Amino acid sequence: MGATGTRARPRRGKTAAGGTPEMVQLLTPDGKRIPTARDSYGTEYTVDFTDDEYRGLYRDMVVVRRLDAEAEALQRQGELGIWASLQGQEAAQVGSGRALEPQDMAFPTYREHGVLYCRGIDPIMPLGLFRGVDQGGWDPNKFKFNMYTIVIGAQALHATGYAMGITQDGKVGGADSEAVIAYFGDGATSQGDVNEAFIWASVYHAPIVFFCQNNQYAISEPIERQTRVPLYQRAGGFGFKGIRVDGNDVLASYAVTKAALEQARRGEGPTLVEAYTYRMGAHTTSDDPTRYRLASELEEWRAKDPIARLRTFLSEQQLADEAFFTEVDESAKAASQELRERVLALPDPAPSQMFDHVYPHGSPEVDAQRREFEAYAASFEGGAH
Repeated sequence: MGATGTRARPRRGKTAAGGTPEMVQLLTPDGKRIPTARDSYGTEYTVDFTDDEYRGLYRDMVVVRRLDAEAEALQRQGELGIWASLQGQEAAQVGSGRALEPQDMAFPTYREHGVLYCRGIDPIMPLGLFRGVDQGGWDPNKFKFNMYTIVIGAQALHATGYAMGITQDGKVGGADSEAVIAYFGDGATSQGDVNEAFIWASVYHAPIVFFCQNNQYAISEPIERQTRVPLYQRAGGFGFKGIRVDGNDVLASYAVTKAALEQARRGEGPTLVEAYTYRMGAHTTSDDPTRYRLASELEEWRAKDPIARLRTFLSEQQLADEAFFTEVDESAKAASQELRERVLALPDPAPSQMFDHVYPHGSPEVDAQRREFEAYAASFEGGAH
């Protein structure tokens, strides 16, 4: 408490006109195209997409949002144990996901459904995990997309270790260069794992991009209770660049991520990208956001909706017409209906399957445990107890 009896409020850093945070932006909330933008280091960003590529980004975001909504509905109907929605964060995920090269490796949290989609993974895969019938199911090496990580911030260390391995393998600065991207939320920046990852990545000059989706809330705690400075500025204390991008702008999210990944592949070290966005729904389906945020705040962010702003841009630039938007909506609806049917048809696994993948080449100890378990389970058949 200060002398006046009021609590000191955290600093939000520099702001642009209108009170919004300074950040890289190429598409305004009302759909106006900004030709180029610069970050605080003077780096210039732009995009040079074809008409089809602009439309493709819009399609990606619409489909991803519709699939996400279907998954949330399935959870509410008792078909999934839990679900973490990405609504409102489609631009950050699709923009960064499309910026990845095929050889780059991504380490997600449990909310990167949009990045998963961009990596070509069947969207049913995370639903199997949250339905409890498998552990995810995709091949991380094939898709260059690691398994979902539930432990907050742990994937930042995994990603940093992987990036250090890339350096040891000599895959930095050459024709076959690779990079890594680690996703996490604003709340994870308070975790030791993330800060330790920053240290290791900086000291070992690892080819990694830390992509923080600042959706304003660490579950129920607002960003003001997480930090007294903008998150991207923390990177300077660890010795590497930090950039804030408008996370509701798919064009800027793509441009900034692409540049950071290229820097990593050239051997210029890590970058922290803070995608300034907003979680429109609950943290997970076990959360009630009405208990800790105002409806007026939600409405303020609805005006910055990432899909609406790209649709406005496409319409005003005559890159798409109503027939296109209708077709995208219908395709997204069909994809969500197919996803629902497939989820409901997922078979329940045999309990003994939990022993299948403990070790890649089996184990006598695990085999013995399996036999003991199966014998125990069989003792209940036919009414035996």
